[in-house]
Amino acid sequence: MLYAPWHIAFFLGEKGVYMIPPVEFLGKTITIYPIMALIGVFVSGIFACKQAVKRGLDDNDMICVLLFCAVGALLGGHMLYGLLQLPVMLQTFRILFTEGVSQAFWNGLIQTFGGSVFYGGLFGAMVTGGLYYKKKGFPPVFADLTAMVAPLFHTFGRIGCFLGGCCYGIPCDFGFIYTQNPIAMANGVRRFPVQLLEALFCFCLFLLLFSLFRRGRCKNRLLALYLGVYSVGRFFLEYLRGDDYRGFLWGLSTSQLISILLLSGVLFYLVAARHKKPAS
Repeated sequence: MLYAPWHIAFFLGEKGVYMIPPVEFLGKTITIYPIMALIGVFVSGIFACKQAVKRGLDDNDMICVLLFCAVGALLGGHMLYGLLQLPVMLQTFRILFTEGVSQAFWNGLIQTFGGSVFYGGLFGAMVTGGLYYKKKGFPPVFADLTAMVAPLFHTFGRIGCFLGGCCYGIPCDFGFIYTQNPIAMANGVRRFPVQLLEALFCFCLFLLLFSLFRRGRCKNRLLALYLGVYSVGRFFLEYLRGDDYRGFLWGLSTSQLISILLLSGVLFYLVAARHKKPAS
């Protein structure tokens, strides 16, 4: 997703246009995506803490795990976005070595790392949250709780993408038309609301994980289940994406390639865990 002010035009047949502008707060322009992401953080965090307390866990520990995950998600998302903008990144650092810390360097830095990629955020959250989880020696239920609320947060994030204009869908005969999107190719064309479809998919995945967690099913396996199911869904959702600046290789988008690798890793882990001999 990108962070920039734009509006969305919502067409109901041939009637009416509903404009959603950015919000002005203390002299700053705040776009709709970070607002929705922040709502998602609070909703998913509160839900996870309540579930932790019900099981006799310390909600402060749950908050700390989620905070470490959030930091990793923020850094990882921007880092992967920057790697996908490799030519721009190289040019930015070339400016640094030739001109020093100039305005051109800062502009290039913002262009390089100004967006975020979900998979980068996911892996970043797994690294930072996992390290903290291991260091504190928390029981596996913390990992299950974190995996359970991840798609709930993602639901709000994708709604934010839809309202903000990024991660847009392919052209189609019905849907939504952006009118002031800084991504010029997104404007003036009816596009499939793939962001809303992914939001629905993530919410259904959250309901599935919550149902399993509440019934005590798939203990210590909810993270693997989440990663596996999401990777499959994301692979097919990519065919409905219209933003082609995310990179393609062998006819597949970067996210599709990551989905294949992620699913392979999950299946390998599950098979290995099933055949692992219990300690004597």
